[in-house]
Amino acid sequence: MNTSADRTRILDRLRRQAADPGRRVLLTGAAVVTMDPELGTLPRADLLIQGETIAAVAPDLVAQGAADGAVVIDARGFVLSPGFVDTHRHAWEAQLRRIMPDVNDLGEYVMSTLAGIAPAYTPHDVYVGTRLAALTALDGGITTLLDFSHNSRSSAHSDSAIHALIDTGIRGVHASMRPHFGDWDGQWPGDLARLKDRYFSTDDQLLTLRMATLATDEIAGPDLAYGPALARTARELGIGVSVDAVFGTASSAAVLAWEKAGLLGPDVSLIHCTGLTADAWRAMGATGANVALAPTSDAQIGLETAVPAIDEALGAGIRPGLSIDVEVALASDMFTQMRALLAIQRMRAVNAAYGTDARPSRIGVADVLDFATLSGARSIGLGATTGSLTPGKQADLLLVGAEDVNTMPLNDPIGTLVLGADPRNIDAVFVSGHVRKWAGTLLDVDMAALGADVRASRDEVLRAARRA
Repeated sequence: MNTSADRTRILDRLRRQAADPGRRVLLTGAAVVTMDPELGTLPRADLLIQGETIAAVAPDLVAQGAADGAVVIDARGFVLSPGFVDTHRHAWEAQLRRIMPDVNDLGEYVMSTLAGIAPAYTPHDVYVGTRLAALTALDGGITTLLDFSHNSRSSAHSDSAIHALIDTGIRGVHASMRPHFGDWDGQWPGDLARLKDRYFSTDDQLLTLRMATLATDEIAGPDLAYGPALARTARELGIGVSVDAVFGTASSAAVLAWEKAGLLGPDVSLIHCTGLTADAWRAMGATGANVALAPTSDAQIGLETAVPAIDEALGAGIRPGLSIDVEVALASDMFTQMRALLAIQRMRAVNAAYGTDARPSRIGVADVLDFATLSGARSIGLGATTGSLTPGKQADLLLVGAEDVNTMPLNDPIGTLVLGADPRNIDAVFVSGHVRKWAGTLLDVDMAALGADVRASRDEVLRAARRA
């Protein structure tokens, strides 16, 4: 492990070489959790970053000359893992964190936040909230964030959400949707073409674009319900679709209609998926549709059955991603999602077998880490880009302290990540080979200024909502 002075010098070198496309960074001696089915977990190994990508992962790359010309980071005492992937978060709401921690149901959230407060958001407020959410994601080891941006009241609101992602350096997916309620410019979904041309013209950048929509017309009317027209727009633009509020009997009927119309496939990610029928799950599995679970949201807000649909997804042959959803009532980090899902599934499995001779069918820590990394990336169209420490993929990775008071001693790296660690243990975060967090501190963030911006935006939004 490098000394404090060494780490300061290393950070200086990382910053000075940041613009060099051939830069080399070698992390040595870590317990490496690759999440690559072929590479597995390496008790002690090195990882070489070249430019923006992972060049090699193996024991003792130093002996093979990998240190030549590289910035060398002594990673002994750390677990090296892929960055987490958040498959669905309404980032613009971050100023409203825990404003309704004991939310009673979906209707209360919708009427309070989406109908009552969202119309008061200016483009600046969207920027502030989205930037806060993205910085928090990075601080907690989430290197990829899908921002389900459903408060796009104007082109300027969309632009602000995208600029917030750009300014943080996160791998961002801007999933654009018009607001549920209130005045807006009527620019969606037509504005998606402008957004793609302006911000997403190449495939080799940190940001990607998706269409965001809802499953049915129950919440906000028929023009937000996924169907042939919206699917055609997405396919003409060559972008994926993330469909929120997929739950219950109405969504089950919608899934079957989408299957019949040929609107389901790997480019579609369905969010929540609680209370769906067996036939709907059959259709989802048969068409290769993806699923993004929101374990704490389903339980806390009480979405249909209130039970995350992990067993149903696995039964249909779908390995889901995980997501944070709404911070107005929920935690902000991926550790909470992994642990909640693990506890709920194992509780249900053991409870179902209790008093019988049946053997409980339980998921394990490797499963939930997969959902939070590789399967999450696949579920939003980024499986070839990130989610595992596979040579050739983007260098999105974490150094997690394994000698901290809550993680020592290191006995099982995956168990440590899922059950022992939390955001305070994330020592370093790299996105596309660029360092975003170092020695436990987010880089290039004026926390005092950030706090002032966040509080001012929150106060003005709430004042404007009360005046409306």
